[in-house]
Amino acid sequence: MLLGIDHLVIACADPEAATADLERELGLRAGGGGRHEALGTFNRLVWLGDTYLELIGVFDRGLADGSWIGAPTVQALDAGGGLATWAVATDDIGGDVARLNEGGARLAEPIAGERVRPDGRVVRWRLSVTRELGPERPPFVIEHDPASAEWSPEDRAARAIEAHSLGATVRLTTLELPVTDAPGTIAGLMRTVRIGPFRPSLAGGGTRDATVGDQTLRLRPRRTAMGSNSATAASPAGWPIATIHLEAGGSIEPRDVQLLGCRFIVTAAP
Repeated sequence: MLLGIDHLVIACADPEAATADLERELGLRAGGGGRHEALGTFNRLVWLGDTYLELIGVFDRGLADGSWIGAPTVQALDAGGGLATWAVATDDIGGDVARLNEGGARLAEPIAGERVRPDGRVVRWRLSVTRELGPERPPFVIEHDPASAEWSPEDRAARAIEAHSLGATVRLTTLELPVTDAPGTIAGLMRTVRIGPFRPSLAGGGTRDATVGDQTLRLRPRRTAMGSNSATAASPAGWPIATIHLEAGGSIEPRDVQLLGCRFIVTAAP
């Protein structure tokens, strides 16, 4: 069963420096990461319960150009950095991929992946990708191995109560994406991962919302996301700026910061 948004892949020229920026500007503390030796990429993670931000960089451009996650990462870096792709979580990747493909999804057969942490422990998962990944493309599907590092019941329980340096737990509530072709994007999401139906959003401006687990995916027509009819503000190449909405427990000062090619809005949980 598809469970919700698993993680956001944010391409960074220097993931280590990016973690320092996130902590300084937003009070978000990174915890862990490692290298994808066969893919040419490496990362640091910012945990938001079981959802996380993956700050991903490239250590081997040749490997990355030819790998499933390296290619969208390189594309995002060439555009100035920012959201490269994102993932939805499942607890039955074999069954979900078969079911979705029966409806015309064209997801690839699940493949195994792993990441070696600096402490030597290995994180393992299985995933299925679409033909092309990107901010306006459907996400990939991932199932984490509960017998590997970071996904044991003990690890998950600890994350559920972990406070960031702003003094509270933090959760992802909404991923907001500017899109050039909202009907086409919605059709792709419905066909590939069955995200939908979309409904008019209270945010207005032609935005549409869909529920993904206990989170929201919001699509905003690019003309309203950038304040005009053309994409000019995100980067020299007009790269989409994703808006990442976070809620923090307790009493905090709201924050609205453009950072790492994304916009982060942090508010106190109701």
